[in-house]
Amino acid sequence: MNNNIHALHYPKLPIHKPTQTNRTESNFQEILQHNERLQLSKHAKERMAERNIYLAKNILRLMEAKIDEAAKKGVEDSLVLTKDAAFIVSVKNKLVITAMEKSELQSKIFTGINGTIILED
Repeated sequence: MNNNIHALHYPKLPIHKPTQTNRTESNFQEILQHNERLQLSKHAKERMAERNIYLAKNILRLMEAKIDEAAKKGVEDSLVLTKDAAFIVSVKNKLVITAMEKSELQSKIFTGINGTIILED
């Protein structure tokens, strides 16, 4: 028998497991809330920057509410008109596809939309 080998005994540490369900639930809630909000496509962001178009938070929230209403009525793609700008929005994906200044509307023809939302204040 070799007496040079000894078993080492470490004190047991308390096991602290993070509550996975709470983290998963909160992540799911964040994702769900994020998906419920209107998003801007890369193209829309570029157009808004080029044309100095800004959306105030209250107009954005109103637009989101009206898009939810439009979705309930079966609208898939919509033209959204605000006081200063126009947006093409995929209602189904809650995604702003493009944006333009209201002054550009005179020479434009919009196709592929089945609804219009007018947000004038």
